[in-house]
Amino acid sequence: MSFLEAEALVCLRFTPNKAALLYMNQQWNRRKFLSLATTSAVSSVLLDGLREPLNAATRKMNVLFISIDDLRPTLGCYGDPIVQSPNIDKLAARGMVFTRTYCQYAMSAVSRNSILTGRRPDTLDIYDFTTNFRTKLPNVVTLPQQFKRNGYHTEGMGKIFHTHHCNYDDVRSWSVPSWPPESRGPLTPKELQECLGNEKSPQTALKTAQELSVARNRPPVTGAPANDRGLKQTTIANHAIERLSALKAANKPFFLAVGIGVHLPFIQPKQYWDLYNPAQFKLEDTKNLPMFAPYYAGNNASELRSYSGVPKTGPIPDELVRQITHAYYARVSYADAQIGRVLNKLDQLGLREQTIVILWSDHGFHLGDHGLWAKHTNYEQATRSPMIVSVPGMKVVGQKCNALTELVDIYPSLCELASIPKPNGLEGTSFAPLLNNPKRPWKKGAFSQYRRKRMGLMGRSLRTARYRLTEWTNENNSNTSVIELYDYQTDPQETINIAGLQGNTQLVANLKSQLRAGWRAALPPQT
Repeated sequence: MSFLEAEALVCLRFTPNKAALLYMNQQWNRRKFLSLATTSAVSSVLLDGLREPLNAATRKMNVLFISIDDLRPTLGCYGDPIVQSPNIDKLAARGMVFTRTYCQYAMSAVSRNSILTGRRPDTLDIYDFTTNFRTKLPNVVTLPQQFKRNGYHTEGMGKIFHTHHCNYDDVRSWSVPSWPPESRGPLTPKELQECLGNEKSPQTALKTAQELSVARNRPPVTGAPANDRGLKQTTIANHAIERLSALKAANKPFFLAVGIGVHLPFIQPKQYWDLYNPAQFKLEDTKNLPMFAPYYAGNNASELRSYSGVPKTGPIPDELVRQITHAYYARVSYADAQIGRVLNKLDQLGLREQTIVILWSDHGFHLGDHGLWAKHTNYEQATRSPMIVSVPGMKVVGQKCNALTELVDIYPSLCELASIPKPNGLEGTSFAPLLNNPKRPWKKGAFSQYRRKRMGLMGRSLRTARYRLTEWTNENNSNTSVIELYDYQTDPQETINIAGLQGNTQLVANLKSQLRAGWRAALPPQT
């Protein structure tokens, strides 16, 4: 190890908030820095798996990991005729659009746990937003942590891990602390210990109630500010742009995670609101749950109803539906603009040809279909997520891949694309082969699930190329079940549950058998 590398490693260990940034920008006072250094400290850092920087001949690909909160495939590259998303569409033209990517659980915390650990919710045994994954698998190696162990500088900003409602950031994953500070989680050491020691402590319940009460006291759509100065998504993009410049100067492969939000409450600058005419938005035809669907398959729009000005029960007024839909589209365009600024900086720095770019959302989002809002269901609009991948040297660009893929596939895919080893225990499948041949035979199904804890029910869902079968079972008696079945070829809007219709008995049995066989039985054929 060189002397300069030892300096950097100790710097990252002892004073990560400021010293690492100063050092990487060559502003660190070496004498002051050396006063912190000890042989044992350097050894401790080396145990984390950090390697020497690679030379130009063997340099690994960088990774720009763009996470978007609550984005359904409301993008031009997915065929939406209204949305204005020129920057994401430009990325799609330089990469591949995966049209059938599904989350494993339509809740941010659970989905992100799955993506970042490469494990499915049943393996993690986490179905809520209060349980940190390390309470279940304390030694699991996360996606950024695996890159860190293989010589990468890893850094996150914005929402990457879920850090709300008694949850917290994963410090082992990053070379420097997450930014901004509030993205590291709002907990004091005492509160953290309470969460780790007792997930259902009175203190935890009080904290969650206090956070939710804040939401109830504000409307779902806030008046559009004149500009984006000071707005959170803009500051995140600003920071990402600054860090890209510093990371290029550091001349070391990086894994940069940038989290941009499209989340309630919807706040965006006026210029993005003005992109749309409210009359453009056609209200959803399906205002009720599918015929013959069990009532608990819906979510009662509980997230939206927690905001002020929204009826606590009954239908949402059409005028408010149109306003919220307008705000959602404006928020997507605002997010697109910030992502565009980051991608433009990547180009300006000459980093695009050595950087893998992946853009994904943690789940989809209901916009009034079935009378539902936000997520928390097993239906198509909640479980289907956009995913776009651009890799330098791709032979196939600007095309769409209709193969069934899952967000849990991201971890092994990035490892393969970056030529770093995959740790044992991953439960996804690398989609790297699809980048060369998007029409090759692939998975037979994608798997999602959602728990209705108060009712003691778990809904497990299988999405095939044509059908979705969801089985709701009593968690105390798996032999008792209710089945939903939707045929997207004849009923793309999921208007009728056909599981009980005459003539579908064998189809239900076949799909139910495939669902219970699980994800391992649905893997792509070996070639």
